[in-house]
Amino acid sequence: MKNIYILGTTGTIGLQALDVVRLHQDKFNVVGLSLGKTKETEHINIIREFSPKVVHLREGLDIKKYQSLFKDVTFYYGDEGLIEFVKYPTKGYLLNGISGSSGLLPTIEGIKSGKDVLLANKESLVMAGDIIKELLKKHQVKLIPIDSEHSAILGCLRGEKLKEVESITITASGGSFRDLTKEELENVTLADALKHPNWQMGPKITIDSATMVNKGLEVIEAHHLFNLPFDKIKTTLHKESIIHGLVTFKDGSTKAVMSNPDMRMPILYAMSYPNHLDLGLKKLNFDSLSLTFEKIDTKRFPLLEYAYIVGKKGGLYPTVYNAANEALVNLFLQEKIKFVDIETILIKTIDEFHSNIKNPSLEEIIKTDEEIKRKVYSNYGFFN
Repeated sequence: MKNIYILGTTGTIGLQALDVVRLHQDKFNVVGLSLGKTKETEHINIIREFSPKVVHLREGLDIKKYQSLFKDVTFYYGDEGLIEFVKYPTKGYLLNGISGSSGLLPTIEGIKSGKDVLLANKESLVMAGDIIKELLKKHQVKLIPIDSEHSAILGCLRGEKLKEVESITITASGGSFRDLTKEELENVTLADALKHPNWQMGPKITIDSATMVNKGLEVIEAHHLFNLPFDKIKTTLHKESIIHGLVTFKDGSTKAVMSNPDMRMPILYAMSYPNHLDLGLKKLNFDSLSLTFEKIDTKRFPLLEYAYIVGKKGGLYPTVYNAANEALVNLFLQEKIKFVDIETILIKTIDEFHSNIKNPSLEEIIKTDEEIKRKVYSNYGFFN
């Protein structure tokens, strides 16, 4: 039995992780659940079903009510409570399904507490990849990716030598607006943007998919995960989302992982790595399978190219890229800016940043994250 802690339990990744646990109750034991702002009845049902030892509640929830219902459960509350939750002494795997930069500190504290990290929070590595890699070595724990693309590449690299790798390729669906021109993007709505053609995902990652920022974050994440230079990390437009990642070797051969688009597969692979357990999913039918690939137009999707730029510059630049995007997506989700504004303001924010630090501390990264968000929000009445 593997002990599992789940951060972001009531988000898309967390709920699908619970589905995986239900399918393999003989292999996974839920020790901890961090619950977001959803209906109390949903929380209560989840706690009753999985009987965790420890539960973290977000601010705005009535902790006394939960404590009265579950007297054998240890409860933590708010931002400080989240860190205490992550440090809970029972050993296990920490599945980080939190969206955005708020997932960084839980990743770091999870590593320090000796837990292997199953990472869906790509922002952790984007912002502090070098720091996290040093901590992984120091505390002798593993980090296993949950993103479908990185999961696929991890599978392709198993048993292979990194020095024999020519390149890796991350596939992109193109998101909600992949067939629209830049001119046609002017009047798209939030409802339109949230209709991803292939995947069931949370709102932020769905918007990031449409701008191609998600792919940019994945490129930076892959750089840290697989210790590859950026010129060996390729991207391609693959609208079917059947091939999730490819590894090309120096002899000209290429390995790929293929499956129907379902996040439960990479979640289970991370939880059971290096094993492939049954999920009961529909298998591919190669008699009727058609796959297409296209070069990604960086004029149409310039934010992907900017990810390579900030990744190569390093230091605080990836944090600037992520922070500005996070604030802009939040503004778009509140319908305070247009979809096209995300691209325009993000590029402007990066171009105007001239305070880079090559090897920033965690404190400098967090400070920059806050300052960039404040700068973006201040134009719309936030943080005043």
